[in-house]
Amino acid sequence: MSGHSKFANIKHKKEKNDAAKGKIFTRIGREIAVAVKEGGADPANNSKLRDVIAKAKSNNMPNDTIDRSIKKAAGDANAANYEVAVYEGYGPNGTAIIVETLTDNKNRTASNVRNAFTKGGGNVGTPGCVSFMFDKKGQIIIDKEECDKEADDLMMIALDAGAEDFAEEEDSFEVVTDPDEFSKVREALEEAGIPMVSAQVTMIPQTYVELTDEQDVKMMNRILDLLDEDDDVQEVYHNWDE
Repeated sequence: MSGHSKFANIKHKKEKNDAAKGKIFTRIGREIAVAVKEGGADPANNSKLRDVIAKAKSNNMPNDTIDRSIKKAAGDANAANYEVAVYEGYGPNGTAIIVETLTDNKNRTASNVRNAFTKGGGNVGTPGCVSFMFDKKGQIIIDKEECDKEADDLMMIALDAGAEDFAEEEDSFEVVTDPDEFSKVREALEEAGIPMVSAQVTMIPQTYVELTDEQDVKMMNRILDLLDEDDDVQEVYHNWDE
């Protein structure tokens, strides 16, 4: 795991997102719509909605935009009915890729995802073909510069709230939780006034693959860029050690 800085990856991803705010807000808007449909429009009674709101805020989504998205989802009976569809496959040199989508047209999404893999020299596999190489976990990343708590104090808050693991890296802290405990741990950190760079349930690779061939790197980036451009794609997980 050494040398693989999740914080650096998240910062890089955020910088890319800052350049495409509209796209990231659209994606979070879809997540809000699904959360409201599943559990109602009151965040106090809907932990999934609370988690999406926290994600929205960590991506600098304005409060009025969040409120509008919730009201729209609650009041629009004719809103698009988004379904979750997950695709798994392989990139260059056997890299494992998982693509999570929210779509109102599965045929369109499946075609676009397949196209992204093909253009990058990869291929979509069968469900479950690579997910066994990942662990589904809640992951919270905290920037050391923004956090005024000592590592031990932070660790105790996280573990007392139900976190599984706490790690200190050069520039950040990482809190890992069981997916079912994620909301509780995130809220405990929020109540303690701890700023979070990233907080979400994610797929963490058990091992990472290095790409040393320049063409492989180029093709892998091609797959990731095409998936990133697709409005139906919510999250992409992979085990490439960038």
